[in-house]
Amino acid sequence: MNHPVSLFQPPVWHRRDWLLRVGVSLCATPALAQSGGAATLPAAQSLPDELARALKNKQPLIVMVSLEGCVFCRQARQSHLSPMQKTGTVIVQVDMRQNQPVLDFAGKLTTHDQLTRQWKVSITPTLLFFGPGGNEVAERMEGAYLPDFYGPYLEERIVQGRKAL
Repeated sequence: MNHPVSLFQPPVWHRRDWLLRVGVSLCATPALAQSGGAATLPAAQSLPDELARALKNKQPLIVMVSLEGCVFCRQARQSHLSPMQKTGTVIVQVDMRQNQPVLDFAGKLTTHDQLTRQWKVSITPTLLFFGPGGNEVAERMEGAYLPDFYGPYLEERIVQGRKAL
């Protein structure tokens, strides 16, 4: 005898579906809703020059690897990175899957996409913290964090990077 499928069975949630739903709900914060405009960061053009500016301020260079349409990237830019950049922290963006030209730390012309592959970045947003010689001086921040903890984790990495300088 065939039993009919109940229309009121609870859904089976797969990990990907759960992460997507949680991520979308986390990004729908009041700060995002009140902002009005999209926050932007300058695109990386010359990593040696950008690193020199950061080191002059006794700070690591922060590079955000982003992906067009990434809601987590937009949230990180809007809530944390753009305000920091406006106060003088040197932060640039490298866009995954974009062929925009950029000078790498060795002074060679490459593209944003080639840099992300060279750095083995596979998730966005990823924040990298660079010091002298283009070496990473703090642990990477990969992916989205809970909004309440993103700022403290970011500050922790910046302090770690400063100590390594």
